[in-house]
Amino acid sequence: MRRNIATALTAAVLITATLTAPAAFAGTATAQAYTCRFSASEPYAYAGHYGGTTVVPSSTVVTSAGVEAQCLLTWAGFDPGTIDGVFGTNSKAAAKKFQTMMNNAYGYSLATDGIVGSETWPALRTYVCYRS
Repeated sequence: MRRNIATALTAAVLITATLTAPAAFAGTATAQAYTCRFSASEPYAYAGHYGGTTVVPSSTVVTSAGVEAQCLLTWAGFDPGTIDGVFGTNSKAAAKKFQTMMNNAYGYSLATDGIVGSETWPALRTYVCYRS
């Protein structure tokens, strides 16, 4: 009897974990491509995955901030590669190109490190908003 209850509880926990942590954001990289949904609320543009300006996309796991940054970079005209939520080599190169362009063309003083952080997010969201 105890064995049946333990088995049922284990199954319930596994099902609940599966429902509350979608595979795309469970902490492992996948090859899945995500859809970008453009919206703008001046002065910022959004892609429907992350609405903030502080979280740095991860280079090792899928994150909503990674998907958002990749979508915005694509709309800004800087190809990050596959929009998969992992901010790898291609995404960082695209972010560096964006940062360089903003510094040279618009007088920003963004670090050209390929990291989309608290200074690059607002610049990226604003640029995409007014470019559209």
